[in-house]
Amino acid sequence: MHPTKEKIALLNDKARKGLLPGSTRVFLTRMVAALPDETISSLRRNIAAFDAFTEDNDPYREHDFGAVELGGERYFWKIDYYDRTLRFGAEDPTDPSETVRVLTLMHASEY
Repeated sequence: MHPTKEKIALLNDKARKGLLPGSTRVFLTRMVAALPDETISSLRRNIAAFDAFTEDNDPYREHDFGAVELGGERYFWKIDYYDRTLRFGAEDPTDPSETVRVLTLMHASEY
């Protein structure tokens, strides 16, 4: 794997696991935000543990998208890269001092 893609994947894995606290924001769609807190916590744990990356769901090898099942429902998560102001795309997603990762959690029906 290309070193840049490796670093992005590593940072995205850390973001999913809550290990980049100053450089990650989590956004919930309306359906996810309406779930009970304990369900959201379970969803976050499942996303943190996700490791089923394949060519189909991770063609760029950045570990920036996935799907998990919880309570018979399917949820998607997606990571995007922004500058520190959240106004523009990140110039260098390998630099956590300049990049904010936005992890969006959504019910599959909201995609």
